[in-house]
Amino acid sequence: MTDIKAATEGTPGVAPETTSLGADATLVAAAPPGAPPGAVAPIVRRSRGEWLYFALRNTKVIGGAGVLLAILLVGIIAPFFLGYGPRERGAGPRNGAPSADHWFGTTTFGEDVFTQFAYGIRATFLVAVLAAAIAAVIGMTIGFVAGYRGGIVDEILMIITNIVLVLPVFVVLIVVTTYLGINNIPTQAFIIGVFAWPWVARAVRAQTFSLRARDYVDLARLTGVRPLSIMRKEIAPNMASYLVMVFILLFAGAVLFAAALDFLGLGPRQGMSLGLMLQLATEWGALHLGMWWWFIPPGAAITVITGAAYVTNVGLDEVFNPKLRET
Repeated sequence: MTDIKAATEGTPGVAPETTSLGADATLVAAAPPGAPPGAVAPIVRRSRGEWLYFALRNTKVIGGAGVLLAILLVGIIAPFFLGYGPRERGAGPRNGAPSADHWFGTTTFGEDVFTQFAYGIRATFLVAVLAAAIAAVIGMTIGFVAGYRGGIVDEILMIITNIVLVLPVFVVLIVVTTYLGINNIPTQAFIIGVFAWPWVARAVRAQTFSLRARDYVDLARLTGVRPLSIMRKEIAPNMASYLVMVFILLFAGAVLFAAALDFLGLGPRQGMSLGLMLQLATEWGALHLGMWWWFIPPGAAITVITGAAYVTNVGLDEVFNPKLRET
C-alpha cells in the first residue's frame, strides 16, 4: 500500500509532502530554495540503501558497532579454543600475574582469568539481549496500543506504566531476586526486562499519537484494515529507526543492571559473567592483594560495552535525522 503523509518541514510558504512506500523507501517532495508558493517539488527517493550509505560514513556508528562486534566475537569464538573451564581450579599458578600462558593472569585458586573473561562476555551479552527484547516487546506493545486506541484504554495502560515507572527499580530487583533467586540467565533477563519497559511505552505512545493522525493511517482505517494490522504494517515501519535506537538503549541498560545484580551476588552462580567476576574478585580480596588483572578486565569491558552502545545510538540518531546528519 502506498502511504501518504504530510511532512512538517520545508521552504516557508511551500507545503512539502512525503510519500512513504512501506518500510523500504521514502519519497520526499521538497521545493528548492527560492521557489514560489505552490511550486512543484522534485521527488527524491530515500531508501534503505541511503540510510546504510550514511551509516557507513558515520564514525560514531562504525566505531561503536565495531567495538561491540569485536568484544562479542571474543565471547563467541574464544571459548572454543581455551583449554580450561571458567571455574576450573589449578589451570595455572595461584595469584599468577599476566603471562604468555595466562594472558590475564590467574585467580587465588589458579583459575584462568581470560577464560572467565571470555565466558563472562558471552553471558553478559546474552542476558542483555534477552532482557532488552523482553522490555522492548512489552513497552512497544503497550505504547502502540495506548497511542493508537486512546481513551480509556490509554488511561488504564498509562496508569500501569506510571506505577511501574515510579517504582525504585533497583531496590525492587534486589528484593525480588533475593526472595525468588536467580538460577539461570533467562530468569535474570526476564526479571530485568519486566521492569525496564515503562519509558519505552511512554516514548512509543507519544510517537504513535503523532502517526495515527496521518493520512495514510486514515486511508488504511477507511479501507477496513484491522487496528492490529495498521499498527504492525503502517505505524511500526515508520518508526523502525526509532525502535532500533530504543533497543540499543535497553541493551546498554540491561548490561549495567545485570552486572550490578551479579556484583551483589544476586545473579546466577553456576556459570560466569562480567559482574560475577567483579563479585568474586571483591570477595577474595583481589584489590587488597594487588591482583589488578582480576577486576580491571571485567570492569573495563562493562564500561566499554555500555559506552560503545551509547556512541552507536548517537551515531544512528545522526544517520536517521537529516538535521543532525553529517554530509
